[in-house]
Amino acid sequence: MSNKGDAHMNLLFTLSSVLLIGAEITVASVAFAQGLPPAVAQKVQAAQKQVKTIGMEEYRKVVENPRGTLIVDVREPNEFAAGHVPGAINIPRGVIEFKIWNQVGYPANTQLDQPIVLQCQSGNRASLAAQSLADLGFTRITAVVMSLDDWQTTGQPFVK
Repeated sequence: MSNKGDAHMNLLFTLSSVLLIGAEITVASVAFAQGLPPAVAQKVQAAQKQVKTIGMEEYRKVVENPRGTLIVDVREPNEFAAGHVPGAINIPRGVIEFKIWNQVGYPANTQLDQPIVLQCQSGNRASLAAQSLADLGFTRITAVVMSLDDWQTTGQPFVK
């Protein structure tokens, strides 16, 4: 019985090790694929654990019926001008902490509970921007984690 228990524990340890190594390889391969150090992918993944994220299907529903949700494309202005999701406004990630305030009623009626959905090309910049806004006290922030190229190729609404 002890041998079976030891064998079971060894198997669990091995499986756990493989999963952890697999996660590290995934982080490293994402960063490598982007030509960036693994620390960047780790930072993005940490942000995604701290903020709410949605994928393409949920995002499509928001775009079709925003119901007061502010949709923010955090890509650079030239990327936004080349095409964007209808109803989105452009506030680049690099200035979001400074430019978001005009959209949420500052200073007279600041709404930190305004629903805001952040979107970029892949979800990386949106995730980091979402974390920044959460750090500033915004409470209803969501990052879209999907490929904008996939959004377009599947026929989702897109304005050029």
